[in-house]
Amino acid sequence: MKAVIQRVQEASVTINDEVVAKINDGLLVLLGIVHDDNVATIAWMSSKIVNMRIFNDEHGLMNKSILDIGGDIILVSQFTLYGDAQKGNRPSFIKAAKPDIAIPIYENMIAQLSKDLGKPIQTGVFGADMKVGLVNDGPVTIVLEK
Repeated sequence: MKAVIQRVQEASVTINDEVVAKINDGLLVLLGIVHDDNVATIAWMSSKIVNMRIFNDEHGLMNKSILDIGGDIILVSQFTLYGDAQKGNRPSFIKAAKPDIAIPIYENMIAQLSKDLGKPIQTGVFGADMKVGLVNDGPVTIVLEK
C-alpha cells in the first residue's frame, strides 16, 4: 500500500461536474493498493495518517496531527501510484491490485480511517474519472509505503 498524503487548506473531488467530496483544513490522501495488502497494512497506514504530526502548532512547527486540529480527510483510490515506467514510455500497472481485490481493501481503509479519525471521512468513487482539486498547504506532501 502506498499513500500520498497532502496537507490541504481545501480539497475536492468532482465527478461528471458534481462535487462528491469537499473539505477545508485537512488531508487529501491518494491511496494505491497492491494484491498482498491486508488488515494489518490497513491498520498501520490508517494509524500513521491520523497520528502524523504535519500541522503547525502555535510556534509554526509541525507538531500537530489531523486529530489535534479536528481536520477532515478525503481518501481517493489511485492505482497509478503503482505505475512503473522503468522500461519504455508507457507505465505498467501490473503491481496495482485488480478491482476485485482492491475494492474491499479500499472500503476497509475508509472504515478504518473513519474509526481512527473519530468521524466519517469523505471519498472519491473507486474507478471513476475524477477531477481532484486542492490547495496544498505548505506545501506539505508525504509519501508512505508499507
